[in-house]
Amino acid sequence: MESVLSKYENQITIFTDYLEEFPDADELVWILGKQHLLKTEKSKLLSDISARLWFTYRRKFSPIGGTGPSSDAGWGCMLRCGQMMLAQALICRHLGRDWNWEKQKEQPKEYQRILQCFLDRKDCCYSIHQMAQMGVGEGKSIGEWFGPNTVAQVLKKLALFDEWNSLAVYVSMDNTVVIEDIKKMCCTLPLSADTAAESAPDSLNASTQRRGPSACRPAWKPLLLIVPLRLGINQINPVYVDAFKECFKMPQSLGALGGKPNNAYYFIGFLGNELIFLDPHTTQTFVDTEENGTVDDQTFHCLQSPQRMNILNLDPSVALEILKENLRMFELVQKHPSHWPPFVPPAKPEVTTTGAESKSEAMDNSKGPSKVFQSLIFITVNRTM
Repeated sequence: MESVLSKYENQITIFTDYLEEFPDADELVWILGKQHLLKTEKSKLLSDISARLWFTYRRKFSPIGGTGPSSDAGWGCMLRCGQMMLAQALICRHLGRDWNWEKQKEQPKEYQRILQCFLDRKDCCYSIHQMAQMGVGEGKSIGEWFGPNTVAQVLKKLALFDEWNSLAVYVSMDNTVVIEDIKKMCCTLPLSADTAAESAPDSLNASTQRRGPSACRPAWKPLLLIVPLRLGINQINPVYVDAFKECFKMPQSLGALGGKPNNAYYFIGFLGNELIFLDPHTTQTFVDTEENGTVDDQTFHCLQSPQRMNILNLDPSVALEILKENLRMFELVQKHPSHWPPFVPPAKPEVTTTGAESKSEAMDNSKGPSKVFQSLIFITVNRTM
């Protein structure tokens, strides 16, 4: 395993079709629901991008499972992308989308707490250790490359143990989002089936006013919505391009996961027909909490101009929440389909502690998944439905 890991020790992925410098053009750039005019707001744009938490391969952390790998180089890129996307959700949750980061500037305590959720330690709730070991229950051995669907399921399970952020993570199935099921996940008070179906936040105000100011209002968890879709066979059907770009204009957008076989990226916006993404394929040394309880965050923000790729070079598995020119991306229904198994809100899974079983062959690029990813994840975070 060590020989395989050393192969990726200083890996920085560079592709000839990825352009790093932004052109000097009078165009709009969209980054996670915010627009920037490229010609006059380039510094603001770069500042907005560098504010996103950037998680990359790390080395020299404590062995996963006690005896497993001490670096995720070569196999952890999709896990790192999942961390980046979830970190953006937590920033929106606690600091807001307009929060910005400046080098060597004191940040809110919530920021430090968010960052510590993702440190490479077994006691951090969204660490590489927790994600890799939770993946065992999804059929992935420690050290094996994850697909985006597996990452989505792992994050959904880990969120159940995260009381501070208290997210309800919903992963749609069969291209269908069921409002009734989401309500059951988001409502934190025990309600009858009839009440739950009628207690969406848009109806709470009216019903509360009818019953008076002392009426009990159900508490609602913020929703993290994951909608995996496939928009082509071997490549993206061009008819979906505009709809996919619309996703990055949504104020709730957290971007997308995907890329190419064995190379996962976190897509955060677009310029024209080029997607803008953060790349996890740089190996850095493990960073731990300092004596004062804070984390040196210099290596958790990408200060270089981000990479871009043509949208048609992306794998066709995407996830969207947009209707474009009457083309329905996925089904949004009120009631749980009768032919589906009953919906059971997720509960804390039993945690199985395993040895560091690994598949070093899964870390070899020649033995990854098929020529295309199985899915690309689009996630939004909302405080209400």
